[in-house]
Amino acid sequence: NPGPLPPTAIRAVYREIMSACLALERPLRVAVLGPQATFSHAAALGVFGSSSAVVLEPSFFHIFDAVARGEADYGVVPIENSTEGVVNQTLDAFAESTLEIVGETVLPIHYCVLASQGTLADVRHVYSHWQSLAQCRGWLTEHVPEAETHEMPSTSAAAEYVKGKAGAAAVASEVAAKLYDLEILARRVEDDTTNRTRFVVIGGNPPKATGRDKTSIMFSVKHSPGILYRILGAFADRGISLTTIESRPMRGRPWEYVFFVDLDGHRSDPRVAEALDVLRDQCQMMRVLGSYPAAVGEGNERAKG
Repeated sequence: NPGPLPPTAIRAVYREIMSACLALERPLRVAVLGPQATFSHAAALGVFGSSSAVVLEPSFFHIFDAVARGEADYGVVPIENSTEGVVNQTLDAFAESTLEIVGETVLPIHYCVLASQGTLADVRHVYSHWQSLAQCRGWLTEHVPEAETHEMPSTSAAAEYVKGKAGAAAVASEVAAKLYDLEILARRVEDDTTNRTRFVVIGGNPPKATGRDKTSIMFSVKHSPGILYRILGAFADRGISLTTIESRPMRGRPWEYVFFVDLDGHRSDPRVAEALDVLRDQCQMMRVLGSYPAAVGEGNERAKG
């Protein structure tokens, strides 16, 4: 008898029980992008439960720094959006950090247009995080074509900023509307109704293999003909699926790039370990960012690889 609760509900109940038990000793400190009611905040609560102590930080780099300094036990940062792709600021932070990924979760993202008063016809300025503006670009162009868009550090910072300002609106969550006492002028304004963001958890001890894992790596290559083909072939030859491949310019080294790859499997798996050994030999630099359980449950289809 499977019982009346679906697996996702059971996991949520278990998470809250564990969170409350841990809080009796010392609440886990989890660093996220602030202020309150950001999607990072929501993702952290989904992973760690409501008894965790949330540490609000002004940027992704500050989140990494807080965990590295021991001011937070874990950090939760967005790394990939289903509409706009990777979050470059997070990749840049990994390039400058030694922290590892220990988990992931995928959160469905739904945006609202928030303002202190008025209607969409009154909106002349729209504020939000640049990724959020990009994810709602088509809707904003159609419904508030005369409005200027302005980038803010986070969706919640935008909601806080527009409070009391005539003609100003924020693209943020429904939770932010309640927190900052704003009117909801429109709901679900994201261009893609299946819009979701993948978040990763940084810090803590590397988790053991579960049989349903992902590994994230970063590497830079030597200048040699066919080098990238040989590197990717190390995975193809062993039947290892790659779920993400991205490149970013290396800071301070013009025209050189660092590559970020997500692959199916744990670094302790023999096939994965062999492929990583090939990369260590072929690459100028290679670092494993972490092996961790692949996200499962509602909204996590992309994370399964």
